[in-house]
Amino acid sequence: MREIVLDTETTGFDPLSGHRLVEIGCVELHNHLPTGEVFHRYVNPERDMPEEAFKVHGLSAEFLSDKPLFAEVVTDFLDFIGDSLLVIHNAEFDMRFINAELARIGFPTLPMSRSLDTVAMARKRFPGAQANLDALCRRFEIDNTHRTKHGALLDSELLAEVYLQLIGGRQPGLELAAGKAATQSTGTKIERIARPPRPHAPSADELAAHAAFVGKLKNPIWLRQPPEDKPPE
Repeated sequence: MREIVLDTETTGFDPLSGHRLVEIGCVELHNHLPTGEVFHRYVNPERDMPEEAFKVHGLSAEFLSDKPLFAEVVTDFLDFIGDSLLVIHNAEFDMRFINAELARIGFPTLPMSRSLDTVAMARKRFPGAQANLDALCRRFEIDNTHRTKHGALLDSELLAEVYLQLIGGRQPGLELAAGKAATQSTGTKIERIARPPRPHAPSADELAAHAAFVGKLKNPIWLRQPPEDKPPE
């Protein structure tokens, strides 16, 4: 089972108001566990960076000015996600921005059915509790002390750990991984060679050596007679 944990950073809240995507981060999961394969790109939004957005992710217009356009990274991005399920925290937000960028360059958009919203999962599991990423990291004791600002790749890595906890912890993934390993067996038959039982009786030489040893002992236990059973009184 391949899944992609995905996060984006943007210049604002609404792509219909001219806001653009500035960063994409993806983490590949196999049977719910990270494989180590990631996708990460900064994207030139071709516009200024509002102060409110800069305070969130720290990406300035100057920093992004020499980064590739979305049209230049879209093929690599789509190749990486393939047809896998996209695990996203507040999926509607990220999907709207991705689809706005895809539509802008004439690419087919991604259906919402491709995404799994971990905010909805968290609210269903913990009604009334905070469902933001920091709160979930605290709940599941996931170290996020290095998260001083939002970052698409870092947030995807943290979300991968949160997602694993939301679905029940590490054990389900390990069971699935074990099942997959079993189904992917090469089918090689291991030949078991039948070996004759090893002899455990002492040889004549060993018996003679033992008798000589016992003969040197005073009242050895090997020569004692077992006590006779006495009838009960």
